Amino acid sequence: MTDFAAAAEEAATALSAVMEQTPLQRNAFLSERYGADIWLKREDLSPVRSYKLRGAFTFLSMALKRNPGQARFVCASAGNHAQGFAWACRHFGRHGTVFMPVTTPEQKIMKTRVFGGEYVEVVLTGDFFDASLAAAQDHAARNDAMFVPPFDADDTILGQATVAVEILAALPDPDLVILPVGGGGLAAGVTKYFAARGVSAGFRFVEPETAASLHEALTAGQPVTLAKVSSFVDGAAVARIGARPFAALHAVAPSQVIRVSEGRLCRTMVEMLNVEGVVLEPAGALSIDALADLPPDVLRGRTVVCVVSGGNFDFERLPEVKERAMRHEGRKKYFILRLPQRPGALKDFLGLLGPEDDIARFEYLKKSARNFGSILLGIETKDPAGLPALYARMEENGIVYEDITGNDTLMSLIV
Repeated sequence: MTDFAAAAEEAATALSAVMEQTPLQRNAFLSERYGADIWLKREDLSPVRSYKLRGAFTFLSMALKRNPGQARFVCASAGNHAQGFAWACRHFGRHGTVFMPVTTPEQKIMKTRVFGGEYVEVVLTGDFFDASLAAAQDHAARNDAMFVPPFDADDTILGQATVAVEILAALPDPDLVILPVGGGGLAAGVTKYFAARGVSAGFRFVEPETAASLHEALTAGQPVTLAKVSSFVDGAAVARIGARPFAALHAVAPSQVIRVSEGRLCRTMVEMLNVEGVVLEPAGALSIDALADLPPDVLRGRTVVCVVSGGNFDFERLPEVKERAMRHEGRKKYFILRLPQRPGALKDFLGLLGPEDDIARFEYLKKSARNFGSILLGIETKDPAGLPALYARMEENGIVYEDITGNDTLMSLIV
């Protein structure tokens, strides 16, 4: 056993004194679907509903061992890292300052304050994470405070490796482990521990296709900064993978990285909520969603562990998640129609709809100086297979239409 494995097990022991191990649960629903023995490592059931507590706790613990007099810590985060950091500051009785973007949802700000109590101050600054990060690092330098990185630090990676310690203690010989990736700290810690223990499980790494920092780094042979990152999967919306995580993951083949769409991820979130009663944030659903991209022969008869990274989901986002899921499944479509401005034109159009089609959105702008009017139309259907026939009926009746469902810019304006 290497020094890293021993250190990770020591960190896991320290952590077990303050929090229960998160369960490793066999999921019958997913196991039956994929013909495999699928287990979920439920990090969404940690005290702060994500694995980030592990890294923050271990970082502070190691820092205080080296310097017991260290009194102040700082972090920048818009979510899970902030909550894990706040929990750890309160546990160790140290003052912590959390820098968050002004745009951070109130629910996340409130939860960070609850976990930190009197020991944590929240500072809202900047519209985006980069501005908060710069402010946090400047504050740390000016106030003799220690900056606590969310993923790019050896002690943070060591803390995240405790996930692997618990997995192997409960399930010594998994065939495949599926890991979500944001900044890479979790993936680095888990893979390093498996290697240190000589366990030869296979790995797949999962990123949102809109924030594929690991895939791009592996393709380029070094970390690169993505020009654009969607914030929807906020727990994994990282524009550049950490240098230390990349050093641990540099030998991974790009083909081992699965990039998933936001729409399908939403479908997985809704399904897990409706079928299993499991509340997941977008990043927390990544590893489960990736199962759909693996060939049957990779899964069939195998023991598979999906690390469910978090469940900090704001239910005010549920309508958006359901909307995205339905659009991905083809059960909801948006059109711009051109209808003649004459009595009965709308009635004629309604007669073209199929028995499974329902109008969910309708906006009509009538201008008397024109012969035709534009309509924004949203249609929900129980059977997407019937939509081509609807398109054919519209074309046969001379109705000019444009399907705008896939236009993300327009969707962001009208939905």
